[in-house]
Amino acid sequence: MKIAVDAMGGDYAPSVVIEGITAALYDFPDCELVVVGHLGKISYYMEKYGIESHPRIKTVHAEEVVEMSDPSTAALRGKKNSSITVCAKLLRDGEVDAIVSAGHTGAAVAATKVIVRTLPGIERPAIAALLPAQHGQFILIDAGANTDCEAKNLAQFALMGEAYAKLIFGHEKPKIGLLSVGGEDVKGNELTKEAFKILSEMSINFVGNVEGDTIFENVADVVVCDGFMGNILLKGSEGLAKAIMHWMKDIFSKNPIRMTGAMLARSAFKELKEIGDAEEQGGAPLLGIKGICVIGHGSSTPKAVRNAIRVASDFVRFNINEKITQRIIETNMMIHEKDRSENSESAQGNE
Repeated sequence: MKIAVDAMGGDYAPSVVIEGITAALYDFPDCELVVVGHLGKISYYMEKYGIESHPRIKTVHAEEVVEMSDPSTAALRGKKNSSITVCAKLLRDGEVDAIVSAGHTGAAVAATKVIVRTLPGIERPAIAALLPAQHGQFILIDAGANTDCEAKNLAQFALMGEAYAKLIFGHEKPKIGLLSVGGEDVKGNELTKEAFKILSEMSINFVGNVEGDTIFENVADVVVCDGFMGNILLKGSEGLAKAIMHWMKDIFSKNPIRMTGAMLARSAFKELKEIGDAEEQGGAPLLGIKGICVIGHGSSTPKAVRNAIRVASDFVRFNINEKITQRIIETNMMIHEKDRSENSESAQGNE
């Protein structure tokens, strides 16, 4: 399989990206990697890591870079030759099976949505992030691709999240929850109330509304929300995790006895840190486009880049888009039948 990697994406690109690509080359022998970026800037690092002549490496020049301070539309308007735009074109043209980028998330979403297009029945792609729970993990979708949504978009997110959950959790009927401010169907805003109605009538294992204080207790395998709420939850969780680690260091360093206890429990703390290790996850898939796109964190390390490539290859093998499309077709058939029934009843009433 061929995977295009945005070598210019990320806070520490291109050096850490090329280092991550190097690790992926040796760890995943079935992957051919297309390195997309400014050749004048990436050639030094490719030579440094000894992959400039590797048989499974190809380079594609991209003159421009979408900076983190640029608007999301820069990839489509002001910087049409940016590395993420070139990656999207390679995916659209079938020259690669997947793309990986740790760059500007909004630009990646915009470029893939407009250039690659979305799957039939999907209006908007969504970022599916894995978050740790008390017993395993759960999927948060959308984690930041769409700040404004309609109820039907959340229904589509649910189906995409369901397909993802089947891949990584192996559950035949993953539990789908709708993030809201109360467990009852009357709680929430207009968006969640309308989405609740739609999700309740779909052929999915919908468990109802779930709240922010229970989602980490394995109440759902997939938590559905709009990207505005999802990104706040994601960033808030990351910030809280860092704060807790900081507090723990302060507490254990207050006296020699606590410091000794901390040293004895060093392996436990390491294990605790690894539970939500973003480096191990690599990146989050952007579900719903006609192809595979994995978006990494802006501060991705070489290990994270390597694992983002692994995630992309897993999605290609699983053929997740076919499974999403199939579920969209099945669910739409059910909705169309319902609509026809309602229209028939309405017509009879008018008579």
